[in-house]
Amino acid sequence: MISYLKGALSDVETDSIVIDVSGIGWQVYVPGQVLDRLPAIGDPIKIYTYLQVREDAMTLFGFLEKDGLDFFKLLIGVNGVGPKAALAVLSVLGADDLRFAILGDDAKAIEKAPGIGAKTAKRIILELKDKVSLDEAFVHLSDGEDSLQPSEGANEINGIKEEALLALTALGYSSSEACKALNGIAVTGDMNVEALLKLALQKM
Repeated sequence: MISYLKGALSDVETDSIVIDVSGIGWQVYVPGQVLDRLPAIGDPIKIYTYLQVREDAMTLFGFLEKDGLDFFKLLIGVNGVGPKAALAVLSVLGADDLRFAILGDDAKAIEKAPGIGAKTAKRIILELKDKVSLDEAFVHLSDGEDSLQPSEGANEINGIKEEALLALTALGYSSSEACKALNGIAVTGDMNVEALLKLALQKM
């Protein structure tokens, strides 16, 4: 198994890149969101990879973050979702946005991926919902602010976060909007749902 490739970006194509590793060019298929964030040709790059082995070909798929690779593996584990479909989903939705879509039962967001219909989108949500946690959603969303990571009284704090998220979605906000608003608020054991909601609504 090739865990990652580290070398110089040699070429960029419509759906893949070529990485020069010690004089060997490796072609790696990547989602659109990776193509939008590439360094300049010749600059160093590290790509986390998944190797698909078939009778007629060996294909590498790659991501700039391990979180993207982990989500790719989850997606191809869904019945009827192959590597190309998984790449299509992760081209439209980054790992965090996909995590929020699954938590919020937002099949419409997943359907925006080329080749993904309503049935497949609902199947992705059904099969992955128990593999995606709310706590992960907050942790991976970190953008430099303090993420909602409980220390003491973890169960109580997680319960407060979940109640606040449900309350915000009941008010009409999307799961993604609610998670982004709650992210960065330091939740303590003495904070109740009402106080957390007030702070979150100030950020909406």
